[in-house]
Formats: sequence, C-alpha cells, structure tokens
Amino acid sequence: MDLLLKYFPNLTPLQIHQFEALEGLYRDWNAKINVISRKDIDELYVRHVLHSLAIAKIVRFRPGTSLLDVGTGGGFPGIPLAILLPECHFTLIDAIGKKITVVQAVADQLQLTNVTARKNRIQEIKLKYDFVLSRAVTAFPEFVAMVRKNISTHSIHAVPNGIIYLKGGDFDAEISPFRATAEIYDLSKIFMEPFFETKKAIYLPVR
Repeated sequence: MDLLLKYFPNLTPLQIHQFEALEGLYRDWNAKINVISRKDIDELYVRHVLHSLAIAKIVRFRPGTSLLDVGTGGGFPGIPLAILLPECHFTLIDAIGKKITVVQAVADQLQLTNVTARKNRIQEIKLKYDFVLSRAVTAFPEFVAMVRKNISTHSIHAVPNGIIYLKGGDFDAEISPFRATAEIYDLSKIFMEPFFETKKAIYLPVR
C-alpha cells in the first residue's frame, strides 16, 4: 500500500482495504484459472494495479462517467479504477468466459457495485460510453475502428470523450494516422518505478 499511497495519498480506509485485498484474491483465483503470469502476480501492484491507475492521472473523470474496458483479461484496468472511482460506472468485457468469471468474483468479493462484467466481443456491444479503455489488446488503428461506434457524442468532461489506451514499447507506426489529434503520455513522468520506462498512454478524442 505504500506504493499506491505514494501516488494516491487520499485513498479512503475502504479503498485501502479493497486494494490490499487484491493480491490475495488474485493469487487464489490464479491457482484455479491462470489469468496473470507467475512473474506478474509477484509484481501485481506495479505491473497491473498502478499501471491501470495511470488512466486516472490522464483524465479527471466526473461522477457518473461511463467507461468500457475492452479485453479486460483478469480485470485490468477496470477493477483498480473502479476501486479508485466509486462514483463512475465500469463495464468490463472479454471474449473468454473464464476471465469474466474471475472479474465477476473479484468485483463481488470487493463489493464493487459500480462494475458490470460481461462475456462479449466488442463487435457485440452496441451501447455507448464516455470513454473506452484498454491495455494493448490489438494494434491501435484496428482498436479505434472497432470501438469508435461505442463512444457517446455527449461529453460531460473538460476534454472530449474518447479512447485511453495503455501501451508499451515503440508504436510510432501505429499512432501515425492519429498523430494530429492523439495525446501521448509518457508514464515514466508520472510513476518513478523502472517498469514504466517504456510505458505510455494514448488519449484519442473521438468527436
């Protein structure tokens, strides 16, 4: 918790309790259904929790914001963000049913009433959301093409609704079609841990 409190010092006692519970929950579930690699489970708070929370450093989400987490896997970035932002609603989707089983169980055990977990492909989702989130599920141009239809044109934020995409490594070619409008955030300027040296977040407004 020292790591999270370093960057998010205003966590409530309930949020601290929920974040503390994550490691035990994921270790238990990972023993039954492998959703996180063994190396990553030992670095859960840096590689999954803090990485997910980077999104909250990029946009200040207002109460009532709707967010869609595409290809959530074991619940990232959606679950950590749902703990941090209890007044926002998160829909977490993944095409693999066993992963959604884990997501739903973790949400239930943490009593996250602002999380909806669904076994779906993005092509099946017709609803619209303020923001669509993901952690590098496919090449960025393909992702934009898939999710553009799911972004609401009615914005309640200081910035337009859009896509926030977490990505590592070199992606100059992927981002080139959107360079005029996308904003790229170097996460090493937000978090000091070595893991973030090559990590970036892309915010793409969709009007």
